[in-house]
Amino acid sequence: MQLHAWLEMPFLDDTFPLALDAPFTSTMARTAGVPRHWVSALTEAGLLRHPIRGCFLPAQVVDDTASRLACLRLVVPDDAVLVDRHAGWAQGANMLLLPNEHLNALPISMYLPAGRGRLRNDLSDSGERTFRPDDLIEVAGVRMTTPLRTALDLGRQRWPEPALTALDALHRLGAFTVEELIDSIDQFAGMRWVRTLRLVAPHTDGRSQSGGETVVRWRWKQLLVPPPEPQVEVRSGSKLAFIDVGNEAARFGVEFQGREWHTGEENEADDASRFEWLDRDAGWEITPVWTADVYGHKANLDTIIQAGFRRARDRRRQGLAS
Repeated sequence: MQLHAWLEMPFLDDTFPLALDAPFTSTMARTAGVPRHWVSALTEAGLLRHPIRGCFLPAQVVDDTASRLACLRLVVPDDAVLVDRHAGWAQGANMLLLPNEHLNALPISMYLPAGRGRLRNDLSDSGERTFRPDDLIEVAGVRMTTPLRTALDLGRQRWPEPALTALDALHRLGAFTVEELIDSIDQFAGMRWVRTLRLVAPHTDGRSQSGGETVVRWRWKQLLVPPPEPQVEVRSGSKLAFIDVGNEAARFGVEFQGREWHTGEENEADDASRFEWLDRDAGWEITPVWTADVYGHKANLDTIIQAGFRRARDRRRQGLAS
């Protein structure tokens, strides 16, 4: 089978000389008779995915924890430890990666135990780090930090918002409690950015389903308004909805509109129907916000939240007066 024939297929078939249900490296491809430029052409055509530098897999393989770990087994040295965002990602905390990062050939965060130096290759973002035995687990043949240790590392960032986003994503895995997280902080006393970790750890809540929701909740908490809660359940008759971040007493909520799930004709129609029901039948004041409202130098989230509370307040007053 030649390259041009594969390029005509919707998916690679059993004429491809490598396994269709497992990843492979560039070296494995060359050994099987698939030269580098063929691999590049198949990747560009969407027949192969390239989740990690030097590692490929057929497009029909499901992008799940098992396939991710199978990729990592091919590139992680035996004495290295997968850490930080990539450790959480490998265990299912997808919120930790940047948009579409799992599709790009970015260096993997792999560290060596203290005293062993650092990995020196273009696959890794490396260094050395001190680990306790209970900081490490092995998942599908890959050594990595536990969700708790990963949270303790990623919570030590300069700014509260990315730190809390990481904590929420890892707490969502269900591997540790907020109390366990807080109780473990003292082992990092005096280390860089541990004050940020102490600040945000008590606010950790794995109910947040995206980084945008976490940032909305954190900014809301800094305002002199009733406190927020993630994923507020709203029922009216036989209908049920969950509001990203809201306050039930005020009947006000904010919905973070990620473009992947909230753009396009069908998604926009679903959102419009849902917002109309929440407004008309459930009596909630709902404000959608987008990435530009939440992140960057033009973000105006504080103003949006305060204005939403004023509208909700005025709405309640009108209801009492009628």
